[in-house]
Amino acid sequence: MSSSTLSAVIEKLIRSLCLNDFPGGNGTWRNTKGSAERAEMESTDALLDLLSCPHSPWRHDAMWSPQALPLRQLAVLTPERLHAPFIYNYFTSLRIVDRDVTAIDGGLLKFSKLEELVLNANKISEVPTVHLPGTLKILELRANRLSSLDSLTSGAPPPHLQYLGLGSNTLGSHNDVTHLTGRQWPQLVCLDLSDCGFQDQPALLNGLSTLPCLRTLLLEGNPFALASSYPGLTVDSLPQLSCLDTSWISPEERIRFRGLAKMSGLAVGIASPTVSVGRMMGIPDPRMTVDDKAPVFPVVSYHYFITYEFLRHQTPAHSKLDTETKSDTRSVTEGQRSNENGEKQTSKQDGGILNSEKPSCGNTCEVLRHSTSKLSWSESMDFGDTQTHTVSALGDLKKFLNRGLRLCLEEEKVLSWPAASEEVPLTKANQTGKEKKGRREKESPVKSDFTKSKDKNKKSVAELVQDAPIRRILGSVHIPLQSLVRGGQQVKVLCDFGMLHTDSEVEATQTHQKASLHI
Repeated sequence: MSSSTLSAVIEKLIRSLCLNDFPGGNGTWRNTKGSAERAEMESTDALLDLLSCPHSPWRHDAMWSPQALPLRQLAVLTPERLHAPFIYNYFTSLRIVDRDVTAIDGGLLKFSKLEELVLNANKISEVPTVHLPGTLKILELRANRLSSLDSLTSGAPPPHLQYLGLGSNTLGSHNDVTHLTGRQWPQLVCLDLSDCGFQDQPALLNGLSTLPCLRTLLLEGNPFALASSYPGLTVDSLPQLSCLDTSWISPEERIRFRGLAKMSGLAVGIASPTVSVGRMMGIPDPRMTVDDKAPVFPVVSYHYFITYEFLRHQTPAHSKLDTETKSDTRSVTEGQRSNENGEKQTSKQDGGILNSEKPSCGNTCEVLRHSTSKLSWSESMDFGDTQTHTVSALGDLKKFLNRGLRLCLEEEKVLSWPAASEEVPLTKANQTGKEKKGRREKESPVKSDFTKSKDKNKKSVAELVQDAPIRRILGSVHIPLQSLVRGGQQVKVLCDFGMLHTDSEVEATQTHQKASLHI
């Protein structure tokens, strides 16, 4: 019998109770009727005190079962009853948590009166129903390695099961949905599917609607729970439900969501997270570093803005693009064109790259680099930027939120120079006699040399040519967003960028890149 099987772990825990050792069992320390008193004998009350006294070395905190301590007391009071069948039948609840259990074996059937079995945080990948006692009412398998429910319903599941906990497992396929119906679980009252990978909400709700006794349901942490239609669609699809994600469903909510499940054209599976960037203070004034004796040219201007990367799902064929996507693509194209002409870049949406070491899905997800408006320096800069991102790849959005959002404070520096003269005189070798004569005839005899010189100076002052912008990241900050996955509605933080960096300048032309990412 492997030490990682469930029955082996339970046997080890039972042995740790030391039921046949002092102060329990039939040892010479027991003071029984008809026996001669000896100095080493202890009364029954004294032996019981040794089990419960906080400073007693024989005190045992058996959190893995509520019956463990009463069983030790029986070892003191009536040790003759503690034979193996009695011990196995005595347990009605076992909580084997984080014990590296890898398999549920047939040894569990010896606990013929077991009603509660909690196996959270183990390494179980299959749950053969033939090894589960038929008396079970509570089965919790949270945070294991379940990737399929085939084994759980391959035989006859415990017929009286009322609570089934499957949260934090890699479940979510259409096949898993077929194993969550009233045919397999006729008496199920509470079902925990939180923090799994279910994405098709209508299909899952269609299966759960066949559970006749379902009253409590936990679904938060699934990708489809990020969609705005999630709570209303769930409440209206399961009218018998009393509690959703640890919150009671009020009559007002039922009335508000009534008819939502039958509504045609309902946008299901689409999330619209909104990111807002407000006011910023504390950026050093760049004019403080300007030398008064510096030449007039180049003219230097500084602008500041916030950037971050976010996801937006695209179908592989790119057949359907929303308005936001079209504007993003156009902005990038115009930004690249302005760089070619040596002009200042003004696009607000760029293509970006979000690195991922382990791609895990085949959906093409474009990573967009959003940038706020560019502001000149001031002691308090109010960006006032609010951007709503429409995302249909909810599985990727869940992973993105679990990683968090990184905001970058960037500085853009632009050098401006006087424009070069556009008058390019022809060389003598290229001018014929007629061309020279025609050129002299076209020149106005009225316009003086002084006027020409004045116009030329005005043109050189009015027209400045800008170099390609130079950007550098002054600082960045990471914002955790896991609470949004767990049902939170808003994350509001005051960001501290810390000590601002002044190194590593990056040309703006290097920041405009489009990329596809498999997350």
